[in-house]
Amino acid sequence: MSTTQRFCTQESLALGDPLAGSAAHAERNLLLSWPRPKWQRSLRQASDMCNEVSTRLEAIAEAGRRVNLIHRRDQPNARHCLYLMPENRRFEVTRNELSAFLAALERNEPLAHWEASPPGGALLLCCTHGRKDKCCAKFGYAAYKALDAAVTERDLPFEVWESTHLGGCRLAASAVVFPALRKYGRIGEEDVVPLLESEMANRPYLPCYRGDSRLSPVQQCAQVAALEWLASRSVHADVSVVQPSDGQESSQGWIAMDWRSASDTGRLAVRCEPRMIQRYDTCADLAAGPPAASQVWVATQVMASGKTVLYP
Repeated sequence: MSTTQRFCTQESLALGDPLAGSAAHAERNLLLSWPRPKWQRSLRQASDMCNEVSTRLEAIAEAGRRVNLIHRRDQPNARHCLYLMPENRRFEVTRNELSAFLAALERNEPLAHWEASPPGGALLLCCTHGRKDKCCAKFGYAAYKALDAAVTERDLPFEVWESTHLGGCRLAASAVVFPALRKYGRIGEEDVVPLLESEMANRPYLPCYRGDSRLSPVQQCAQVAALEWLASRSVHADVSVVQPSDGQESSQGWIAMDWRSASDTGRLAVRCEPRMIQRYDTCADLAAGPPAASQVWVATQVMASGKTVLYP
Protein backbone atom coordinates (compact mmCIF):
# COMPACT_ATOMS: atom_id res chain seq x y z
CA MET A 1 0.00 0.00 0.00
CA SER A 2 1.33 3.42 -0.93
CA THR A 3 2.08 5.79 1.97
CA THR A 4 2.27 8.87 -0.26
CA GLN A 5 -0.22 11.49 0.90
CA ARG A 6 -2.56 12.63 -1.85
CA PHE A 7 -4.08 16.08 -2.22
CA CYS A 8 -7.05 17.00 -4.39
CA THR A 9 -5.20 20.14 -5.51
CA GLN A 10 -2.36 18.10 -7.00
CA GLU A 11 -4.80 15.64 -8.59
CA SER A 12 -6.74 18.53 -10.17
CA LEU A 13 -3.61 20.14 -11.59
CA ALA A 14 -2.32 16.86 -13.03
CA LEU A 15 -5.70 16.29 -14.68
CA GLY A 16 -5.64 19.66 -16.44
CA ASP A 17 -8.75 20.83 -14.59
CA PRO A 18 -9.10 24.46 -15.81
CA LEU A 19 -9.27 27.43 -13.46
CA ALA A 20 -11.41 29.52 -15.81
CA GLY A 21 -15.11 29.01 -15.24
CA SER A 22 -14.80 28.07 -11.55
CA ALA A 23 -15.41 31.50 -10.01
CA ALA A 24 -18.98 31.08 -8.77
CA HIS A 25 -19.50 33.26 -5.69
CA ALA A 26 -22.39 35.20 -4.19
CA GLU A 27 -22.29 38.93 -4.87
CA ARG A 28 -23.72 39.90 -1.45
CA ASN A 29 -21.42 38.98 1.42
CA LEU A 30 -21.08 39.37 5.18
CA LEU A 31 -17.54 38.81 6.48
CA LEU A 32 -17.22 38.28 10.23
CA SER A 33 -13.91 38.08 12.08
CA TRP A 34 -13.69 35.08 14.40
CA PRO A 35 -10.60 33.31 15.78
CA ARG A 36 -9.59 30.51 13.41
CA PRO A 37 -9.03 27.88 16.13
CA LYS A 38 -12.78 28.05 16.84
CA TRP A 39 -13.94 27.55 13.24
CA GLN A 40 -16.14 24.54 12.58
CA ARG A 41 -16.48 22.70 9.27
CA SER A 42 -19.32 25.05 8.28
CA LEU A 43 -18.02 28.23 6.65
CA ARG A 44 -20.09 30.41 9.05
CA GLN A 45 -20.06 28.57 12.39
CA ALA A 46 -17.61 28.55 15.30
CA SER A 47 -17.50 26.30 18.35
CA ASP A 48 -17.84 29.17 20.84
CA MET A 49 -20.73 30.99 19.13
CA CYS A 50 -23.84 31.45 21.21
CA ASN A 51 -27.01 29.91 19.78
CA GLU A 52 -28.55 33.29 18.97
CA VAL A 53 -25.59 34.44 16.87
CA SER A 54 -25.39 31.07 15.13
CA THR A 55 -29.10 31.14 14.30
CA ARG A 56 -28.97 34.71 13.00
CA LEU A 57 -26.03 33.93 10.72
CA GLU A 58 -27.94 31.01 9.25
CA ALA A 59 -30.96 33.26 8.67
CA ILE A 60 -28.82 35.89 6.94
CA ALA A 61 -27.38 33.22 4.66
CA GLU A 62 -30.85 31.85 3.92
CA ALA A 63 -31.93 35.35 2.89
CA GLY A 64 -29.23 35.43 0.22
CA ARG A 65 -26.13 37.01 1.76
CA ARG A 66 -23.14 34.67 1.93
CA VAL A 67 -21.47 34.56 5.35
CA ASN A 68 -17.77 33.80 5.80
CA LEU A 69 -15.66 33.85 8.94
CA ILE A 70 -12.31 35.62 8.61
CA HIS A 71 -9.27 35.87 10.88
CA ARG A 72 -6.15 37.91 11.52
CA ARG A 73 -3.91 37.55 14.54
CA ASP A 74 -4.06 41.25 15.36
CA GLN A 75 -7.87 41.23 15.68
CA PRO A 76 -9.00 41.04 19.36
CA ASN A 77 -10.96 37.86 20.09
CA ALA A 78 -13.82 39.63 21.86
CA ARG A 79 -14.19 42.43 19.33
CA HIS A 80 -15.37 41.57 15.84
CA CYS A 81 -14.61 43.28 12.56
CA LEU A 82 -17.41 42.87 10.01
CA TYR A 83 -17.64 43.83 6.36
CA LEU A 84 -20.62 44.13 4.07
CA MET A 85 -19.87 43.58 0.40
CA PRO A 86 -20.38 44.91 -2.25
CA GLU A 87 -21.38 47.91 -0.09
CA ASN A 88 -17.73 48.11 1.09
CA ARG A 89 -18.77 49.00 4.65
CA ARG A 90 -16.84 48.07 7.79
CA PHE A 91 -18.09 47.70 11.36
CA GLU A 92 -16.55 47.12 14.79
CA VAL A 93 -18.79 45.17 17.17
CA THR A 94 -18.14 43.72 20.62
CA ARG A 95 -19.07 40.10 21.31
CA ASN A 96 -21.88 41.26 23.59
CA GLU A 97 -23.43 43.45 20.86
CA LEU A 98 -23.01 41.03 17.98
CA SER A 99 -26.50 39.55 18.17
CA ALA A 100 -28.05 43.03 18.19
CA PHE A 101 -26.00 44.03 15.15
CA LEU A 102 -27.05 40.92 13.23
CA ALA A 103 -30.69 41.49 14.15
CA ALA A 104 -30.50 45.05 12.82
CA LEU A 105 -28.89 43.78 9.62
CA GLU A 106 -31.65 41.19 9.18
CA ARG A 107 -34.33 43.86 9.59
CA ASN A 108 -32.54 46.32 7.30
CA GLU A 109 -32.26 48.83 10.16
CA PRO A 110 -29.56 51.54 10.45
CA LEU A 111 -26.12 50.22 11.41
CA ALA A 112 -24.41 53.57 11.99
CA HIS A 113 -23.94 52.85 15.72
CA TRP A 114 -21.31 50.23 14.86
CA GLU A 115 -19.90 51.69 11.65
CA ALA A 116 -16.15 52.25 11.35
CA SER A 117 -14.06 53.82 8.61
CA PRO A 118 -14.29 51.93 5.30
CA PRO A 119 -11.44 49.67 4.19
CA GLY A 120 -8.35 51.58 3.15
CA GLY A 121 -7.87 49.30 0.16
CA ALA A 122 -9.06 46.06 -1.34
CA LEU A 123 -9.84 43.10 0.90
CA LEU A 124 -7.99 39.93 -0.05
CA LEU A 125 -9.38 36.77 1.53
CA CYS A 126 -7.31 33.59 1.35
CA CYS A 127 -9.00 30.30 2.27
CA THR A 128 -7.18 28.54 5.14
CA HIS A 129 -10.15 26.39 6.21
CA GLY A 130 -8.31 23.23 7.23
CA ARG A 131 -11.36 21.73 8.92
CA LYS A 132 -13.05 21.79 5.50
CA ASP A 133 -10.15 20.46 3.43
CA LYS A 134 -6.50 19.71 4.10
CA CYS A 135 -5.45 21.47 0.87
CA CYS A 136 -6.74 24.74 2.31
CA ALA A 137 -4.57 24.21 5.39
CA LYS A 138 -1.45 23.18 3.45
CA PHE A 139 -1.54 25.40 0.38
CA GLY A 140 -3.96 28.09 1.55
CA TYR A 141 -2.11 29.02 4.72
CA ALA A 142 1.23 29.20 2.89
CA ALA A 143 -0.31 31.58 0.35
CA TYR A 144 -1.91 33.68 3.09
CA LYS A 145 1.40 34.12 4.91
CA ALA A 146 3.19 35.06 1.69
CA LEU A 147 0.50 37.56 0.66
CA ASP A 148 0.33 39.12 4.11
CA ALA A 149 4.13 39.40 4.32
CA ALA A 150 4.37 41.01 0.88
CA VAL A 151 1.67 43.56 1.73
CA THR A 152 3.36 44.42 5.04
CA GLU A 153 6.90 44.64 3.63
CA ARG A 154 5.85 46.82 0.70
CA ASP A 155 3.18 48.81 2.56
CA LEU A 156 0.60 47.97 -0.11
CA PRO A 157 -3.06 49.06 0.07
CA PHE A 158 -4.61 45.68 0.90
CA GLU A 159 -6.18 44.07 3.95
CA VAL A 160 -5.28 40.38 3.89
CA TRP A 161 -7.40 37.96 5.92
CA GLU A 162 -7.62 34.23 6.40
CA SER A 163 -11.06 32.94 5.46
CA THR A 164 -13.32 29.95 5.74
CA HIS A 165 -14.35 27.99 2.64
CA LEU A 166 -14.38 30.06 -0.57
CA GLY A 167 -15.29 27.22 -2.95
CA GLY A 168 -13.09 24.99 -5.08
CA CYS A 169 -10.91 23.19 -2.52
CA ARG A 170 -9.20 21.37 -5.41
CA LEU A 171 -7.95 24.76 -6.65
CA ALA A 172 -6.12 25.77 -3.45
CA ALA A 173 -4.64 28.16 -2.69
CA SER A 174 -7.85 30.08 -3.35
CA ALA A 175 -8.49 33.77 -2.82
CA VAL A 176 -11.17 36.39 -3.46
CA VAL A 177 -10.60 40.12 -3.86
CA PHE A 178 -13.37 42.44 -2.64
CA PRO A 179 -15.14 44.57 -3.71
CA ALA A 180 -14.05 43.65 -7.26
CA LEU A 181 -15.15 40.04 -6.64
CA ARG A 182 -12.27 38.56 -8.61
CA LYS A 183 -11.51 34.96 -7.73
CA TYR A 184 -8.12 33.23 -7.89
CA GLY A 185 -6.77 29.70 -7.56
CA ARG A 186 -3.51 27.75 -7.40
CA ILE A 187 -1.64 30.74 -5.97
CA GLY A 188 2.02 29.85 -5.52
CA GLU A 189 4.87 31.82 -3.99
CA GLU A 190 5.91 33.06 -7.43
CA ASP A 191 2.42 34.52 -7.98
CA VAL A 192 2.20 36.63 -4.83
CA VAL A 193 3.87 39.88 -5.91
CA PRO A 194 2.58 39.83 -9.53
CA LEU A 195 -0.95 39.20 -8.27
CA LEU A 196 -0.77 42.16 -5.90
CA GLU A 197 0.71 44.38 -8.61
CA SER A 198 -2.06 43.41 -11.04
CA GLU A 199 -4.75 44.11 -8.47
CA MET A 200 -3.20 47.49 -7.67
CA ALA A 201 -3.58 48.28 -11.38
CA ASN A 202 -7.20 47.07 -11.15
CA ARG A 203 -6.44 44.20 -13.50
CA PRO A 204 -6.94 40.48 -12.90
CA TYR A 205 -3.78 38.42 -12.53
CA LEU A 206 -4.35 36.02 -15.42
CA PRO A 207 -2.11 33.04 -14.46
CA CYS A 208 -4.32 32.38 -11.41
CA TYR A 209 -7.57 34.02 -12.49
CA ARG A 210 -10.72 31.91 -12.16
CA GLY A 211 -13.05 34.55 -13.57
CA ASP A 212 -15.56 37.24 -12.67
CA SER A 213 -17.96 35.75 -10.13
CA ARG A 214 -20.86 37.71 -11.61
CA LEU A 215 -20.68 35.70 -14.86
CA SER A 216 -21.82 32.19 -15.74
CA PRO A 217 -19.12 29.48 -16.04
CA VAL A 218 -19.06 29.60 -19.86
CA GLN A 219 -18.94 33.42 -19.81
CA GLN A 220 -16.05 33.27 -17.33
CA CYS A 221 -14.23 30.92 -19.70
CA ALA A 222 -14.76 33.33 -22.60
CA GLN A 223 -13.75 36.34 -20.52
CA VAL A 224 -10.47 34.78 -19.40
CA ALA A 225 -9.66 33.67 -22.95
CA ALA A 226 -10.34 37.17 -24.29
CA LEU A 227 -8.16 38.77 -21.62
CA GLU A 228 -5.32 36.34 -22.29
CA TRP A 229 -5.60 36.84 -26.07
CA LEU A 230 -5.41 40.61 -25.64
CA ALA A 231 -2.59 40.45 -23.08
CA SER A 232 -0.52 38.30 -25.47
CA ARG A 233 -0.73 41.28 -27.82
CA SER A 234 0.25 43.75 -25.06
CA VAL A 235 -3.30 45.06 -24.76
CA HIS A 236 -4.57 45.54 -21.20
CA ALA A 237 -8.29 46.08 -21.44
CA ASP A 238 -11.60 45.80 -19.64
CA VAL A 239 -13.68 43.01 -21.15
CA SER A 240 -17.46 42.64 -20.95
CA VAL A 241 -19.88 40.03 -22.25
CA VAL A 242 -22.19 41.11 -25.07
CA GLN A 243 -25.60 39.81 -24.05
CA PRO A 244 -27.40 38.04 -26.93
CA SER A 245 -30.67 39.62 -27.99
CA ASP A 246 -32.66 36.49 -27.13
CA GLY A 247 -31.10 36.21 -23.67
CA GLN A 248 -29.66 32.75 -24.44
CA GLU A 249 -26.06 31.62 -24.76
CA SER A 250 -25.08 30.85 -28.36
CA SER A 251 -25.94 27.30 -29.33
CA GLN A 252 -22.72 27.18 -31.32
CA GLY A 253 -20.62 28.06 -28.27
CA TRP A 254 -19.54 31.50 -29.53
CA ILE A 255 -19.66 34.35 -27.02
CA ALA A 256 -19.12 37.96 -28.06
CA MET A 257 -16.86 40.07 -25.85
CA ASP A 258 -16.42 43.85 -26.04
CA TRP A 259 -13.10 45.24 -24.87
CA ARG A 260 -11.89 48.73 -24.06
CA SER A 261 -8.32 49.83 -23.36
CA ALA A 262 -6.95 53.29 -22.64
CA SER A 263 -6.51 53.94 -26.36
CA ASP A 264 -8.76 51.58 -28.30
CA THR A 265 -11.91 49.45 -28.34
CA GLY A 266 -12.95 46.31 -30.13
CA ARG A 267 -14.98 43.13 -30.14
CA LEU A 268 -13.89 39.50 -29.99
CA ALA A 269 -15.84 36.29 -30.34
CA VAL A 270 -14.67 33.34 -28.24
CA ARG A 271 -15.69 29.75 -28.87
CA CYS A 272 -16.03 27.70 -25.68
CA GLU A 273 -16.69 23.97 -25.68
CA PRO A 274 -17.87 21.74 -22.83
CA ARG A 275 -15.64 18.89 -21.71
CA MET A 276 -16.31 16.10 -19.24
CA ILE A 277 -13.55 15.21 -16.81
CA GLN A 278 -13.32 12.72 -13.95
CA ARG A 279 -12.12 14.58 -10.87
CA TYR A 280 -12.01 14.69 -7.07
CA ASP A 281 -13.53 17.91 -5.76
CA THR A 282 -12.13 17.56 -2.21
CA CYS A 283 -9.50 15.57 -0.38
CA ALA A 284 -12.27 13.65 1.39
CA ASP A 285 -13.40 12.37 -2.03
CA LEU A 286 -10.03 10.69 -2.57
CA ALA A 287 -10.86 8.04 0.01
CA ALA A 288 -14.58 7.86 -0.73
CA GLY A 289 -14.44 6.17 -4.12
CA PRO A 290 -13.73 6.84 -7.79
CA PRO A 291 -13.65 10.41 -9.16
CA ALA A 292 -16.92 12.01 -10.22
CA ALA A 293 -17.78 13.24 -13.71
CA SER A 294 -17.81 17.04 -13.97
CA GLN A 295 -18.37 19.41 -16.87
CA VAL A 296 -15.83 22.16 -17.52
CA TRP A 297 -15.53 24.75 -20.27
CA VAL A 298 -12.51 25.13 -22.54
CA ALA A 299 -11.87 28.02 -24.95
CA THR A 300 -10.77 26.70 -28.35
CA GLN A 301 -10.97 29.66 -30.76
CA VAL A 302 -10.88 33.45 -30.75
CA MET A 303 -12.20 35.50 -33.66
CA ALA A 304 -11.19 39.11 -34.21
CA SER A 305 -12.11 41.24 -37.25
CA GLY A 306 -13.58 38.20 -38.97
CA LYS A 307 -10.37 36.16 -38.63
CA THR A 308 -10.52 32.99 -36.53
CA VAL A 309 -7.43 31.76 -34.71
CA LEU A 310 -6.85 28.78 -32.46
CA TYR A 311 -6.68 29.41 -28.74
CA PRO A 312 -4.41 29.68 -26.92
